[in-house]
Amino acid sequence: MTDDDLPLSGQRRTIKDAVASPHLASVSLAELREYRERLRTEEERISYWRRLIHARVDLLKAGNLGDSPIDVDALGRVLGDTGTGYVRQALHRVRAADPLPDLPDLAGVWVTPTDASDTAEALERLGAAELTLTSYRRALHDRIDEATAELIVRYRADPSRALEILA
Repeated sequence: MTDDDLPLSGQRRTIKDAVASPHLASVSLAELREYRERLRTEEERISYWRRLIHARVDLLKAGNLGDSPIDVDALGRVLGDTGTGYVRQALHRVRAADPLPDLPDLAGVWVTPTDASDTAEALERLGAAELTLTSYRRALHDRIDEATAELIVRYRADPSRALEILA
């Protein structure tokens, strides 16, 4: 699915738009469910990485605003405020007992800048990393949507198949 296939620019398809996928037709229902779940898990990992990058950008920008380091009170404001009036409250399905997702190779952007030039370079690298992750995440969303549509088509054809996951 491309952006041209979307009903309105930037919007994802709805259940009403579900059509069969020719290249998922030969995949069994169990494999399709598993495939979709793997895609969703990967999307969660990518979203987690993006949130870390956004937090790092926010910290670097906040550190540039003053001469003193960010204190604990300011840290909550920096990481909680999105700049649009909304507060970040994203939940992630990572619990203390779970290993954290691996980070992409971000050693070049995870440095502590010593001056404004270093900060600008770090922000540029973080921006590039965020763009890469966003593009990958968009592709994952397209595949998740396609797999979801295929599931919907199959469940419409035989609604009893949806009950198999309850067994």
